[in-house]
Amino acid sequence: MTGATTGVPERAGVPERLTALVQALRSHGIRIGTGETVDAGLALEALGLTDRERVREGLAAALLHSVGQRPVFDPVFDLYFPRAVGAPDAPDGSGSGREFDRDDLRERLAAALAANDQALLAQLAAEAVDGMGGYGTRPGSGGTGGSGGSDGSSGSSGSSGSDGWSSHQTLSRLRPETLLARILAGIREGTDEADEGEFTDRLTADEIRRRIEDFRVAVRTEARRRVAERRGADEIARRAVAPTADRVDFLIAGRAQLDDLRRTVQPLARKLATRLAARRRRAARGRIDLRRTLRGSLSTGGIPMRPVLRRRRPARPELVLLCDVSGSVAGFANFTMLLVQALHDQFSKVRVFAFVNRVDEVTDLIARGTADPEGLGSRIISGAAVTGYHGSSDYGSALGEFAERYAEAVTSRSTVFVLGDARTNMSDPNVPALRTIASRARRVYWLNPERHAQWQTGDSAAGTYAELVEMYECRNARQLSALIGRLLPV
Repeated sequence: MTGATTGVPERAGVPERLTALVQALRSHGIRIGTGETVDAGLALEALGLTDRERVREGLAAALLHSVGQRPVFDPVFDLYFPRAVGAPDAPDGSGSGREFDRDDLRERLAAALAANDQALLAQLAAEAVDGMGGYGTRPGSGGTGGSGGSDGSSGSSGSSGSDGWSSHQTLSRLRPETLLARILAGIREGTDEADEGEFTDRLTADEIRRRIEDFRVAVRTEARRRVAERRGADEIARRAVAPTADRVDFLIAGRAQLDDLRRTVQPLARKLATRLAARRRRAARGRIDLRRTLRGSLSTGGIPMRPVLRRRRPARPELVLLCDVSGSVAGFANFTMLLVQALHDQFSKVRVFAFVNRVDEVTDLIARGTADPEGLGSRIISGAAVTGYHGSSDYGSALGEFAERYAEAVTSRSTVFVLGDARTNMSDPNVPALRTIASRARRVYWLNPERHAQWQTGDSAAGTYAELVEMYECRNARQLSALIGRLLPV
């Protein structure tokens, strides 16, 4: 590693870099204690700074607790322990001021991808950002801040005059994915065609695609590093680094993030089960009976030497889930259903109902789907009667049908969780139906994946429903686990 860190003083030492790295990781929700920080310092002392990738792996081993935290750690590490500072040096020593040629860069990139030359690929990523990623013009620079023509094919480097760098702009102009056919043709020319077959070609193509994707990641890292040099690593780490899966809003989570969340269901359920069991043990001991305790203290001069406890026999409660499985809300509902299914031993009975504009019980579908959580949503849509004459959510119709058809599911021992954004698509919210459900249940909680500021806007009836039941903002898995641990009855 050469040069100084970004976001810390240029001559900052290793302790400052490590401290800034730890603080940035903590801001993304990764719990790092003093012990882990000390271990990371000892790892740096043992590994040295000559091999950057070895430093990366050593710090990851010391600071992280799960593989799922790597997508956050790697880009943050690149900010505080960058490969270099400033514009890249050209092979001929002329620096970034030499004429940029996109076609030449593509030729060298194709050769580097075919040879899997990691050092050259890193250099080419830096050259690509320097030549095609710059935008804007700093006052007094006299530069274009870009790469010349609108297609990015030629022009002078934009590093000295650019206001910033864009990986999207770089990749759209370089188009490394279009090199696949050229690379494969070159590989076939250098091999014996008799030894090649369709299967081998497919494997080779997959490997080249992986290398191209790695190069795209390198371009994004380089652009992020350049921006961090100017704006500060702390700001870029806060704004440009994707959060961990448990902090991503359910409503905007992609398929990969939802898959990561599904993998966390069982560990999260075990943690919540332990917490619930501890609460149940404390509840079993009973609370202090103040009246009887004070009466008994009369024999000891008013000093309560022996507290009298109000004994109780806690019974495992019943849980009822009523889940909107339409649109983007489905990811939130599916994850919550899987989590509750994993906690089923904590309750005497668990019943789950799904709806879009009609309600159907899906308790058996969830029980049978524990081995295949990814397909839960499609099984519910195909195997349950949750839609009627249209496919939009209708809370009024769903609540009314639930109160009419499944009233026996809710008793004085039941805690009901309603999961959904409360957007009625301009239909009647059917407040009396929710009032009927609340009157039969022990407690009713509504978990809403939308921001509180969006409640009662547009077609949202969240404010109306919140007047009858307790409604909580629940936008990500971290908030969900905290609410489940706090609200679930004992």
